[in-house]
Amino acid sequence: MTKHQIEFGESQSRVTAELGGKRVLITGTSGFLGKVVVEKLIRAVPDIGGIYLLIRGNKRHPEARERFLNEIACSSVFEHLRTENGDAFDDFLDARVFCITGEVTEPRFGLSQEEFASLAGKVDVVINSAASVNFREELDKALAINTKSLNSIVDFAVAAGDIPVIQVSTCYVNGMNSGMAEEAVVQPAGAAIPRSEQGYYEIDELIHLLEDKISDVRSRYSGKTLEKKLVDLGIQEANRYGWSDTYTFTKWLGEQLLLKSLAGKSLTILRPSIIESALQEPAPGWIEGVKVADAIILAYARGKVTVFPGKRSGIIDVIPVDLVANSIILSMAEALAVAGEHRIYQCCSGSRNPISLGEFIDYLMEEARVNYAAYDQLFYRQPTKPFIAVNRTLFNTMVKGARLPLSLAGRALKMIGHTRELKLLKNLDTTQSLATIFGFYTAPDYIFSNAQLLGLADRMGAADKALFPVDSALVDWETYLRKIHLAGLNQYALKERKFYSLKSRRARKAA
Repeated sequence: MTKHQIEFGESQSRVTAELGGKRVLITGTSGFLGKVVVEKLIRAVPDIGGIYLLIRGNKRHPEARERFLNEIACSSVFEHLRTENGDAFDDFLDARVFCITGEVTEPRFGLSQEEFASLAGKVDVVINSAASVNFREELDKALAINTKSLNSIVDFAVAAGDIPVIQVSTCYVNGMNSGMAEEAVVQPAGAAIPRSEQGYYEIDELIHLLEDKISDVRSRYSGKTLEKKLVDLGIQEANRYGWSDTYTFTKWLGEQLLLKSLAGKSLTILRPSIIESALQEPAPGWIEGVKVADAIILAYARGKVTVFPGKRSGIIDVIPVDLVANSIILSMAEALAVAGEHRIYQCCSGSRNPISLGEFIDYLMEEARVNYAAYDQLFYRQPTKPFIAVNRTLFNTMVKGARLPLSLAGRALKMIGHTRELKLLKNLDTTQSLATIFGFYTAPDYIFSNAQLLGLADRMGAADKALFPVDSALVDWETYLRKIHLAGLNQYALKERKFYSLKSRRARKAA
C-alpha cells in the first residue's frame, strides 16, 4: 500500500476512527456552512477530542462563548440533537466545544503570543470557512478576509506542528474560463499573472498593486462615495484578471497564497458550487438566510422579477449544504491519515448530476402554480406571470426600453403630487440589481468536475459513503427543488428563528 492509499474494512467508518480524539479549530461557524459542519461533527463523530471555534465578538456579545450560546447554539440547525437528547447535547457543548474570542483577519487572530501558542498546542487540524461571500464587497475588505487573513491560518498551522489545513473555497474561482473545470489550480482567464514552477501563481506583486490602488482611492474619497469606489475597484480588477466579481477573485488569490505558503505541508482546498438547503441533514430543507438562487426565487415569488438574463440550456450548479459539510469532514479525515500533500476537491453537481437552468426554473414555476399556498412565507399570492430567462443582450435591450417610459411616467406623477415611487420602476430596479450581481451564475459556459471527490468517497468505503454522503447523484432535482428546497425556504429562511437558551433550559430543569 502506497502513502496515497488508505484502506479500511467496508463495515467500519474510517472517518470516525481517524477523528476520534482529534481536536479541530473551525473558523466561520457563525455562517450557514460552518454551523452544519459543527452539527455533523457533534452528531456523527461523538468521540472527537474537541471542537475549537474562533469567533469574533460583537457589540451585543463581545465574548466568543457568549456569542456562541446566544447566536449559534440556539440555531435550529441543532434541533435534532436537542430533541434526541438535550442533556447529552448540553454536556457535549460544556465538555468539548471551546470558544476563542478572536478575529481571523488579525495577526495571531488578535491573540497574545502566549494565547496563540497555547491554542496551537491543542489543535490537530484547521477548517477555515471564514469568508466574505458578498459578490460586490469593497476590495479592501474582501482582500482582508478572503486572501490576507490566510497568513494567520498558515502561521497557526505551522505553530501547531504543520497540522493540516482544510480551506473552504468556491468552484467559481474558475472565473470566466469555459468548458470543464477540473479539480486543479485555475489559470486566470484575463490578464497574465506569473506562474511558479510548482504550479501556483505568484500573487505578491499583484496584492501590492491592489493595495496601492486601494490607497489611491482612499486618498481621494470618503464616506459613502469611498465605499462605492472601493466596490467599483474590486469589480474592475476582478474583471481585468478574469473573474466576474470581487468574491471569486479574492478567493482565488487566497488559494494561491496557501499553495505557496504551505508547500510540502498538508493542504486541502474544498470548493463547493452554489450551496443551498440540506438534502437530508440536519433536516431536509434546512437553510439559514437567502442564498444565491433564493434571492431570485424570492423576487419572483413577490412579483418583482419575471425576466432575468440566463441561458436555459446552461448547467446551473447547485449543491445541498449537507453534502458540502460531509466533503469537508471526509477531507479532514484523509488529511490527518495521509499528511504532507496538497489536494483539491470540488463538491458540485454539474458533471455528475446536471440540471439545466431551464429545468430549475420549470420545476419551481410548476410548484408555485399548483401549490403556492403551502408556502405562506414565500408566496403572498399565486404568481400570474411566468419567469423567463433570456440572453444578456436581449435582457439589456428590454431593460433599456422599459426604463425610459417608466422614468418619464414617474416624473409626471411626481409633478402632479404623487410621492410614491412607481412600482413597475422599482421592480425594474430590483431586476437590474439582481442581474448585475447574479447574472454570471445563470448563464454558465462551464461544468465543474468532482471526479476526485468521488474517488475520495470510494477510498473511504461503504460505511462512510452512507454516513458522510457527498455524491450529488443522490439528488432527485424535481423532488429536491419542489418539495424540499421551497419548503425549507418557507420554514427556516423566511420565518423567525426559535431561540434556545442553554441556561434557561437548565434553570427550568433545576426548578
